[in-house]
Amino acid sequence: MAFLKALIPAALLTWIVAGVMGSNGSRGGMLAIEHALVRGHGFYWSWPLFLAATALGWAILAMMD
Repeated sequence: MAFLKALIPAALLTWIVAGVMGSNGSRGGMLAIEHALVRGHGFYWSWPLFLAATALGWAILAMMD
């Protein structure tokens, strides 16, 4: 259950950080920020950042249970 709870803050963190860095023209180095298009809507996303944020959130929420 902690894993599912960690997905929402991880997605929000990734969306905000990748959006700020990507809109400034940065590729993020190891974060590999890329511009994605979904049904005509563009946004910046980083899978490595999302996975790291999910792991961190999962660990924190698992310790709280």
